[in-house]
Amino acid sequence: MIEIRIEGMTCGGCVASVKKAILAADQAASAEIDLASGKAAIETTLPQARIVEAIEAAGYDVVAG
Repeated sequence: MIEIRIEGMTCGGCVASVKKAILAADQAASAEIDLASGKAAIETTLPQARIVEAIEAAGYDVVAG
């Protein structure tokens, strides 16, 4: 499981965009994203760097820690 913090999400549409980006990278992935905290827990077989790349390509910032 990958746990990350995402900045720039302001609404449910943002959460949907992030999930869409993750699924575009790995169709078998699952993601639980908490809008209030900006935290995401992602189940995937891809390396974290690839997931971060997909989220950042969608226009959101991934913060370490």
